[in-house]
Amino acid sequence: MNLELELDQLSGTAAEKIDAAADARALEQLRVELLGKKGSVTELLKQLGGMAPDQRKAFGEKVNRVKQDLSDRLERKSTTLSEAELARKLASQTIDVTLPGRGEAPGALHPVTRTIRRIESIFNSMGFESVQGPEIEDDWHNFQALNIPESHPARAMQDTFYVLDGSRLLRTHTSPVQIRTMKRRQPPIRIICPGRVYRVDFDRTHSPMFHQVEGLYVAENVGLADLKHDLQQFLSLFFERPVEALFRPSYFPFVEPGADVHMRWALPGQEPRWLELLGCGVVHPNVLDAVGIDPERYTGYAFGMGVERLAMLRYGVDDLRLFFNNDLRFLEQFR
Repeated sequence: MNLELELDQLSGTAAEKIDAAADARALEQLRVELLGKKGSVTELLKQLGGMAPDQRKAFGEKVNRVKQDLSDRLERKSTTLSEAELARKLASQTIDVTLPGRGEAPGALHPVTRTIRRIESIFNSMGFESVQGPEIEDDWHNFQALNIPESHPARAMQDTFYVLDGSRLLRTHTSPVQIRTMKRRQPPIRIICPGRVYRVDFDRTHSPMFHQVEGLYVAENVGLADLKHDLQQFLSLFFERPVEALFRPSYFPFVEPGADVHMRWALPGQEPRWLELLGCGVVHPNVLDAVGIDPERYTGYAFGMGVERLAMLRYGVDDLRLFFNNDLRFLEQFR
């Protein structure tokens, strides 16, 4: 067949197929069949090598014109198909702006955050300053400076999250913040240290990550009477009623003497019972020595409380895990 006649027929047939293409996929297939490496137009261009010079020039120009015309047609058809697809999507996704709005549900602070802020507000009103510190600690700040010996069970792998080569750990309490503060300042020091802490424990009343607020007061002539007065005042303000508190002797390496604080607690229809809330005591002289404070001149007290425990009591929550499950049915109650 005459190559020019074949080219004319190809041009006409290709134009009809391009106009009839139903979607982008069919159009792309046509482009490959016509202009690809093995396409019809490309095959005709390969015939130029066997023609006489005068025929080659004329035929080459004609093939290139056809190629350009088909390229333009493909581009125009692609634009038409894209616009049609966009119009179809817009038609199927129309919004009736005259409909009333659905509104937005108001957000709220998480109950743990609410509890931390309440605790801070009360202690700030009592003259305590809020202080923060790192959550990744070293052994000295987390254990040694707090008079916790190397043989103490709290250092064991089953209780503490160690990181890197074992020289660093996720703090097991916020007491290291007290150590860092006492290293930087001289008494009087009156601080609370709220923050996240980590221990290997998980059940309905324990979590591997939880929140603590620890307090420290170091000055001249600070003793148990000051500790009992301040904690009694805090508990009454926190629960918004007079609280009956009981201090029972207990052991903590960083205080001497130490005590657990219990409060009289009763649920509706139940007999009152003593419920443990927090630990406290008089700062051990070894701790003051470790941070360069003279234990002969200064004394102090320290305490530590779990935020989630206080939140559970205040809001009537019976499972600690509800605070971390992100269940909107639970969280919406605190809006």
